[in-house]
Amino acid sequence: MEKKYYTYIILTKDNTLYCGYTDNLDKRFEMHISGKGAKYTRSHKPLKIVYSKCFKTKSEAMKEERRIKSMTKEEKMEFIKKFNTN
Repeated sequence: MEKKYYTYIILTKDNTLYCGYTDNLDKRFEMHISGKGAKYTRSHKPLKIVYSKCFKTKSEAMKEERRIKSMTKEEKMEFIKKFNTN
């Protein structure tokens, strides 16, 4: 079985966004929910995953994460809106 990597964006309860990458999206989201994920999501409680994309390599997922993190919040919101209407 081929390993997959994901880039994802989480919407938090205080309406902020968190972007990351992982090789197990469900497990990683559960870690964020339980407070064992990233330091940021311990103080900004996760609501839901609003974007995710699968990649064949860790490098591709990390590159997408960097690209998204370089966007302004407004650009990220527009990006998420386009993703969710497709």
